[in-house]
Amino acid sequence: MQFEIAYKWVFFLLPLPLLVYLLLPPMHRKRLSLLAPFFDRAKQVSGQRAKRSAWVSRRNFFTWLGLMLCWLCLLGAASMPQYVGKPGKKAKTVRSFLIVADISFSMDQTDWLVRGQRMSRWNAVKSLMKDFVAKRKSDQIGLVVFGSDAYLQAPLTTDLSTITWLLDQTAVGMAGQMTNIGDAIAFSSNILKADTIKQKIMFLLTDGVDTGTELAPVDAANVAHKDSITIYTMGIGKATGTGGYDLDERTLRDVAQATGGQYFNAMNEGDMTNVYKTLDKLTPVVYEEESYRPTQLLYYYPLLAAVLIALLVQFIMGTIHLTRLKGAL
Repeated sequence: MQFEIAYKWVFFLLPLPLLVYLLLPPMHRKRLSLLAPFFDRAKQVSGQRAKRSAWVSRRNFFTWLGLMLCWLCLLGAASMPQYVGKPGKKAKTVRSFLIVADISFSMDQTDWLVRGQRMSRWNAVKSLMKDFVAKRKSDQIGLVVFGSDAYLQAPLTTDLSTITWLLDQTAVGMAGQMTNIGDAIAFSSNILKADTIKQKIMFLLTDGVDTGTELAPVDAANVAHKDSITIYTMGIGKATGTGGYDLDERTLRDVAQATGGQYFNAMNEGDMTNVYKTLDKLTPVVYEEESYRPTQLLYYYPLLAAVLIALLVQFIMGTIHLTRLKGAL
């Protein structure tokens, strides 16, 4: 934060009271007079002639000093003093990032170890994805979950804390027990197609094989590619038929290649963390310079000083006047 005065030209008005004093005539005040029966006789004796008269108030040095200090403080307030910070950088929303997550029954198997704690595949995904979502400052993120059918769990939004909360509220089996990948891609493509941001990313993660019969995943990916949607896929676990997994890596790889994306495989916590790091590099956060500079206004300090000085002058002059009156009595 640095100190700045917004309107320095205000101080050119500093000699204004002096110019007013020198150029304008003083204000005359009429005095009250008392007519006595001997008024005419007094005129003759004194040899003076009666005339209309007025008097001009005189101010002492202390009063003038107080007025000048008040004027200086008022100019200081009008000049708008302020503390101004440096313009920072803020994340610029440049892409729509839709997470399409498999929550079929197979994701409930407890065969993952994350941070020394055994948990289900879906809980492992949620645990590690939270950190990933928190870093996506330049994305508007949405969440689609699928099983037998696909559902929109969270619309595209820049409120990343809401995405994290809705991730926590998502449980395995909410979308059915099957793994309909083709329909999930088509459903998610329609959401991204309706969005106005040009760069559209879909991140599909599953641990199974497509069980849909109406639309093949690769065909859905080809349609998505025509709408300028890039699909990144992540297979959770090992290849088909090993270690309790039934993962169709070939289909996931073909889906990613059809849209210019990339396929990842995650068999443990380290693999999944690396996947998220790679995605951060492939779709980096974009920052832009802020035109707004944080400002803290300070005008009320000189304004308050002017009021206090005026009150102090009035108090002192009033005290002096009362003292003189008491002395005269």
